[in-house]
Amino acid sequence: MLLPESLFDKFGKTFEPGQIVFCEYEPGNDFYFIQEGKVKITKTVANMQKTLDILTTGDIFGEMAILEEEPRSASAMAIDQVRALHFNRENFDTLMMGNPQLAYRLLVIFTTRIYDARRRLQVLLLPDAPTKIADVFLMLYEKMQAQGPHKVIFNVTVDDVANWCGQPVGEVQKIISNYVKQGKLELFADRIVVSNINDFSRMVASRRKG
Repeated sequence: MLLPESLFDKFGKTFEPGQIVFCEYEPGNDFYFIQEGKVKITKTVANMQKTLDILTTGDIFGEMAILEEEPRSASAMAIDQVRALHFNRENFDTLMMGNPQLAYRLLVIFTTRIYDARRRLQVLLLPDAPTKIADVFLMLYEKMQAQGPHKVIFNVTVDDVANWCGQPVGEVQKIISNYVKQGKLELFADRIVVSNINDFSRMVASRRKG
């Protein structure tokens, strides 16, 4: 969902490639809605910087500062040139009161984003890389709202999986290749096929209990 371009004159802000938007742990009372470009969200886990997500046009970030009034839970950096709408608590409240339809659309996005952030954190907190990778596929499967033990096709790449689980691409490639040898995955240039999603579900459940 894109917000009207006319809002950019009043609320717009531009970030150059590599520019830090905000840092983890710093105070914040504002958030951003991406109109164009990509933003990388990272978090410190076990003294290492892990990528939580790559956001693009139509995504929001930093919204927890508005909802919870707590320090930033992650850092944000522009990957390429980013044009974003910048809202703080004051102008956000004004915008919401003046446009109930827009308020509803943003609240739906907020709800989804909060769930996604917490779900990705569950992936990062798992004890080992193979289980984290398995849980990435479970997370994506949950979004599909599908059921059944049949093969599931995910239109993602190894790089995408590495970003979601916060592991080096080379390590993720080796683990996925091992899964392929075990018959758990089929790897293609533009997609990854899970032979039986229930196998990964059982694996992740056992590791979380452990």
